[in-house]
Amino acid sequence: MFTEKDRRRSREAPNDDSHSKQGISRLVPMPSLSAGTRKTENKIIHGDNERALDAMARDLEGAVKCIYIDPPYNNNESYEHYKDNDPHNVWISSVVSCVRQLRRFLSDAGSIWISIDEKQLHYLKVALDDVFDRENFITTIVWQQRTTRENRKVFSNNHEYVLLYARDYSKFKASRGLLPWTNEIADRFKNPDNDPRGPWQSVSANAQAGHATASQFYELVAPDGTRHRPPNGRCWVYDERRMRAEISKGNIWFGREGNGVPRIKRFLSETKRGITPHTLWLADEVGTNDSAKKHLLNLLPEETVFDTPKPEGLIRRILEIATLPGELVLDAYLGSGTTAAVAQKMGRRYIGIEIGDHIITHCVERLRKVIAGELGGISREIGWTGGGGYEFLRLDVSDADRGRRIKGAR
Repeated sequence: MFTEKDRRRSREAPNDDSHSKQGISRLVPMPSLSAGTRKTENKIIHGDNERALDAMARDLEGAVKCIYIDPPYNNNESYEHYKDNDPHNVWISSVVSCVRQLRRFLSDAGSIWISIDEKQLHYLKVALDDVFDRENFITTIVWQQRTTRENRKVFSNNHEYVLLYARDYSKFKASRGLLPWTNEIADRFKNPDNDPRGPWQSVSANAQAGHATASQFYELVAPDGTRHRPPNGRCWVYDERRMRAEISKGNIWFGREGNGVPRIKRFLSETKRGITPHTLWLADEVGTNDSAKKHLLNLLPEETVFDTPKPEGLIRRILEIATLPGELVLDAYLGSGTTAAVAQKMGRRYIGIEIGDHIITHCVERLRKVIAGELGGISREIGWTGGGGYEFLRLDVSDADRGRRIKGAR
């Protein structure tokens, strides 16, 4: 574990007077707080997020595929590692200022994901529409962040939100990843007719008739002579000529008796292995604040853990959708280090920024255990056994600029 001496090492890196007098920020390597592979592009940065981003602007512009931030929610609470009670205009100005700066670092297909609760969701959404333009808003995700009932309040609040914006909607749509198949989906593929092409599932052969042509309305005769017409308000997916061709290829299923409503066969061998993400993320899929807290208590038994840490499953899902292995992830409010830990385990490059001293007591200690192969969080699910590394850097800021600070993360 880390001592006060370790904390002082981060705070007392040598200043460069020539830079300080000109108001220039720079990042100072701290080898004693780095870990793992020496040559790495992963960075953990101790300092104000806006100043740190300024210092990296030339290298980062247009290079980041995914940004995740979990800023303070401004809910008038005082937590162990930060206070969350700014006036509303101060809070929203600081978050929007940071996001506006972050936008320039996104690649053309890049996206930013922002955790928030219902008290500030709508204010933040309107403000960010101005930063990204409304057409680049993707969706609002509802995350079930607790499963227990809170009886002390008027309503038991069991969910939070993740706002999702893209640098360019169409380019994000083209590159967006799919979620892994569940066992339930894989089990849908059967082979009741012993088709040599292997397992398949059937899908409807009719569709809504709103944009249909006259050629999609006809009577279809099943192998046993049963006659079928599309239901009211529906049409066949194919015109009659195409339908007959698909039947001859064995691509239309009329049931075991040959008299059922026709359905199209979709073969497992021809199916893209993934599912379109939905907007309701349940606790049993991605975890809760409580499951994340238990994970941190096991990892850092001697430290006071965060009140509302994010579970690794939540960040894993974001990175599955937004990135590929090797792409760059940025978290400007690193907090307890979840984004960096998950990126390390999933083979993404990452940069994490945090202003508080818990970047040493929590993030560094956590990442060292991740690199050593810790088995909590998503480790067992993805077969994580350890490896990799990161470089720790301290932001050196001139005295004239020390007043410009953004609050630390959750």
